[in-house]
Parts: sequence; C-alpha cells; structure tokens
Amino acid sequence: MPKDFSRSQRVGDQIQRELAELIREQVKDPRVGMLTLSGVEVSRDLAHAKVFFTVLGDQDAIEGTTQGLRQAAGFLRRELGRRMRIRTVPELHFRYDDTQEKGARLSALIDEAVASDRARHPDASDDKDPQ
Repeated sequence: MPKDFSRSQRVGDQIQRELAELIREQVKDPRVGMLTLSGVEVSRDLAHAKVFFTVLGDQDAIEGTTQGLRQAAGFLRRELGRRMRIRTVPELHFRYDDTQEKGARLSALIDEAVASDRARHPDASDDKDPQ
C-alpha cells in the first residue's frame, strides 16, 4: 500500500504550522506584518524549502515583507530546528504567492467576456428550456 503523503510533504506541512506561529509571535521586524503562509514545498532531500506567502497591500508592502522575511530566515531556521527535532532543517526561501491575484484577474476576464457576449446577443438567453 503506497503512502498517501511523502516525508517531504509532511515536513512541509509541519514547517508551515511552526513558521506561522513563529512569525506571529517572535518576528519583531516592522516590515513583516499580517501575512498568510499559503504553502511550503520541501525538496526531497529536505535541504531547501520554498515558503509561499500572501500579504495585503501594494508592491512596496510585498517587497518590504519579502526583505523582512529573508532577513529573519536564519533566526526562523534555528527556531524550527529547536521545535521540530529533525536532523537537517531546510534552508528557507521566501516567495510571494500571486495565485489569488491571477485567479481574480482571470475571473474578471471571464465575467467581461460573458457580459460582452450577452451584449452582442441579447435575444439568446441561458434560461431557454425546450420542454
């Protein structure tokens, strides 16, 4: 019977939980405000972890948060090592996750296309039922 989750996925999930708590409680950098960790991808050898985050705000807020997290990476990695008790703690690489923005942009494009189609064909309706 194959495993449902690989070791790297389980470690990534644990890193995400621990990092969320560490960032909220112990990171004092003013550039790192309210953020959401959206995922962690850990390499198979557990040497590197990509930490994806989202933050509300403009490009300056995103860049400031990224810089603050990168500066705190050593501290966070050391604290993860104390909490998780694993042999090698992955090197943390913080990346801004823009999937929500892309999804909203695609949704707006779809809504625009549907509205345009309805404007060109006002007599065709979705409610027509031949029965």
